[in-house]
Amino acid sequence: MISIGLLSDTHSHLPEAVFRHFEKVDEIWHAGDVGDVSVLEQLRAFKPLRGVYGNIDGPPVKAFFPLDNIFTVEGVKVLMRHIGGYPGRYAPGVRDLIKEQKPRLFISGHSHILKVMYDEKLQCLHMNPGAAGKQGWHQVQTLLKFSINGDQILDCQVIELGNR
Repeated sequence: MISIGLLSDTHSHLPEAVFRHFEKVDEIWHAGDVGDVSVLEQLRAFKPLRGVYGNIDGPPVKAFFPLDNIFTVEGVKVLMRHIGGYPGRYAPGVRDLIKEQKPRLFISGHSHILKVMYDEKLQCLHMNPGAAGKQGWHQVQTLLKFSINGDQILDCQVIELGNR
């Protein structure tokens, strides 16, 4: 079993509470709009890190992460893209990418709206952790924690860091 801490849309601000909430996770995943590369350096020094770059990210973050990150953890294939949309309202091309890659878990950011929902048509769980940073229109900074055990995605927890 592996435990994951998921965040997105830090926009160059990494709340100290992230380290406390992710203290016992095995990996941290960042779903894009990192902002300053120092955010990634801090996270990578703390835990193993995976992620994608977002629409605000420049060359230093793009050197860390791809546009699409496709990988398998335990028995779960994961597809991550910053601007991805969600079931019923995917961003252009994303539905086709999901159909082609057949992930069990699709992760996106960008909207600053925390959302966890299952796409019955594509047989895929979608997660968006909302926004951990202070920039944007969201009112509450949020994170997600969950576990993967074999081919099961378990114990999803919403973490509210407080008002931005």
